[in-house]
Amino acid sequence: MNYFELYDIPVSFFPDAVVVKKKFYELSRKYHPDFFSNAGKEEQTEVLEKSSLINKAFKTLADNDETIKYVLQLKGLLEEEEKYKLSPDFLMEVMELNEQLMDAKMEDDSVAVSNIKSAISNFQSHIYEPVHQIMEQYQEGLVSEKELLQVKEYYYQKKYLNRILAGLN
Repeated sequence: MNYFELYDIPVSFFPDAVVVKKKFYELSRKYHPDFFSNAGKEEQTEVLEKSSLINKAFKTLADNDETIKYVLQLKGLLEEEEKYKLSPDFLMEVMELNEQLMDAKMEDDSVAVSNIKSAISNFQSHIYEPVHQIMEQYQEGLVSEKELLQVKEYYYQKKYLNRILAGLN
């Protein structure tokens, strides 16, 4: 059973946060291990596993990047610890941003660092543009593998840019 089935919601890159939270609380109450303390060992084990799955699902569905990763994994298009090759054009643009960032840090120029953060944010918006419609209007069975591979490219590009931003904080 995948997380979307568990939460009884459609597969989506952006599941409704209110619905996800409501389902989480509903399932957490229903399968809370304390309610099964008098049950047999086998049933207690099943409930613990279900409770763990409910928590993992919530953690994934509440985080946009993790949800993207999960949907791509469900479709068999992304593997854990995959060594994905980003396009040379993207890497060149990122290398330029990294060089600007190193210069700004060496000069202790907080204005330049702030400008680079802004440039990275703009870059993230730019790479999202080609996939936003695919992701926001996603319907199971109606999106081609080619479109999902575009989402995969976006996912890895965004992940790369997020690492740079994380290094700035």
